[in-house]
Amino acid sequence: MTIAKTPWIWFNGELVPWEEAKVHVFTHALHYGSSVFEGMRAYDTPRGPAILGLEPHVRRLLNSCKLYRMPVPYTLDQLCEAILTTVRANGHRACYIRPLVFRGFDTFALDPRSCPVEVVIGTIEWGRYLGAEAIEQGVDVGISSWRRMAPNTFPAMAKIGGQYINSQIITMEAHDHGYVEGIALDANGYVSEGSGENVFVVYEGVLYTPPLAASILAGVTRRFVITLARDLGYEMREQFIPREMLYIADEVFLTGTAAEITPVRSIDRIPIGNGGRGPVTQRLQEAFFAIVSGEAEDRHGWLTYVNETVA
Repeated sequence: MTIAKTPWIWFNGELVPWEEAKVHVFTHALHYGSSVFEGMRAYDTPRGPAILGLEPHVRRLLNSCKLYRMPVPYTLDQLCEAILTTVRANGHRACYIRPLVFRGFDTFALDPRSCPVEVVIGTIEWGRYLGAEAIEQGVDVGISSWRRMAPNTFPAMAKIGGQYINSQIITMEAHDHGYVEGIALDANGYVSEGSGENVFVVYEGVLYTPPLAASILAGVTRRFVITLARDLGYEMREQFIPREMLYIADEVFLTGTAAEITPVRSIDRIPIGNGGRGPVTQRLQEAFFAIVSGEAEDRHGWLTYVNETVA
C-alpha cells in the first residue's frame, strides 16, 4: 500500500516539510519499540473535514504514555490543536491522522527515561484499510496461531509501538494462508481481537464483544459502535467469547479507525451466517456512516469540524 507524501508534518511543535521530518538512527524507539501512537480519521462532510473521536483518541494517547511512563510535553488541548493545524496545512478533505510520541536518543539502556520525548503528527490520504469492497462484501479471516499477550505481561490497553510486533505476525500469517485478516485468541483461549480491530459477534439476536480483560485495546470506534447498537435497540453484552461461537454466529464484524465497520464473511473458510454482510452489521454501518458523512445529526458529539474549530 503506497502512501503519497503530504506537504507538512508537525514535529515537536512546528510544521516541517515532509522530507525534513527525520530522526537519528540511534533513536531509542527504533531499537526497542519505545513509542506510542494513535490513528484517527477525518471524514469529508458538507461542512468540511471532520475528525471522528478527536478528544477520545488524544486522551487514549496520553493514557498510553502514562502506562509506559513517558511524560508528554504537550497537553491534550495542545495536541488536539496541533492535529487540527496539520490537517488544515495539508489541505485535506478527508485523511488518516497518525500522532506518534517516541523516545529519542540518549542511551541504549532499557530504562529509557533519560531519552527526550518527541512528538510527531502526520496526515495521509488513505482509503479502505481492508479493501475497497470489504465494507459491503465482507472479508475472509482466520484464527491466528499467535495469541494476544497474557495479563500482566504487556499493558494491552496501551497503544505502544513495540507491542505491534504481535499484530504484524498475526497479519503476515493470515496473508500467507490467504486471508485478509487474522483474529487472535487471548491467553485463556477466548476471542481477543484482530491484528488491528475489535471483534463483534451477533448470536441469536444479541450483540457480543470481548471485554477489556481479554487483552484487547479499548477501541474508540468500538465504543461508538456499542453506543449505536444500544441506540438502535440491540441488546449489547461485553463478555468472554469462546472460539466456537464465531463459527455458529449469525454475523461477525470488525471495528476500528482504519477498518471502520467491516463484515466478516468467513472464518477459517467456514461461512458466517449467509456468507455475506448481515442485517445488523448493515444497519450499524448505515447509522455510523450517516453520522461521519454529516448526513445525520451528530447527536453524541463525536465529530470535530476542522475548519470551524478555534483554539
